[in-house]
Amino acid sequence: MLWKTDASHTSINFVARHMMLAKTRGEFQDFAVDFNLDTDQPENATVEARIQTASIFTKDAKRDEHLKSADFFNAAVYPEMVFKSTKVERTGDDTAKLHGDLTIRDITKPVVLDVTYLGLSKSPWGTTSAGFEARTKIDREEWGLTWNVALETGGWLVGKEITIEIEAEFVQA
Repeated sequence: MLWKTDASHTSINFVARHMMLAKTRGEFQDFAVDFNLDTDQPENATVEARIQTASIFTKDAKRDEHLKSADFFNAAVYPEMVFKSTKVERTGDDTAKLHGDLTIRDITKPVVLDVTYLGLSKSPWGTTSAGFEARTKIDREEWGLTWNVALETGGWLVGKEITIEIEAEFVQA
């Protein structure tokens, strides 16, 4: 059964280390998700997400422009990232591992998201919504996102490990 993304209640966020000290957080504001779910057989679910790389937002316009440039996402050449699920592995009553392929800059690598099902709810308008949280960590350099600057004190300006955090609400079509 097809579920539609409730974009106003869905976020695709990331976290990266800055100067080995702080965390820089950002989000992608333009995305589309095709989600098929049979609540009786969640292991048969499929997900395909298309994320517009130029929609990156980190609360710093200069950083956002740099992230859109050829040093990182090269949004003019690679306007979207794509995640396509390949398998759902139930790990508990409300948890699963969502296996899939993530494509960034025409490089496709497998990733596994740890997913928590938050439940179903009926709205006052008669619709049914389902909520999920998902999280994974990736090494950005595996997708060709290798720009960096060595720090005088040791280490790097931008961490290699990126945490991806997703909160999603879907409405039954």
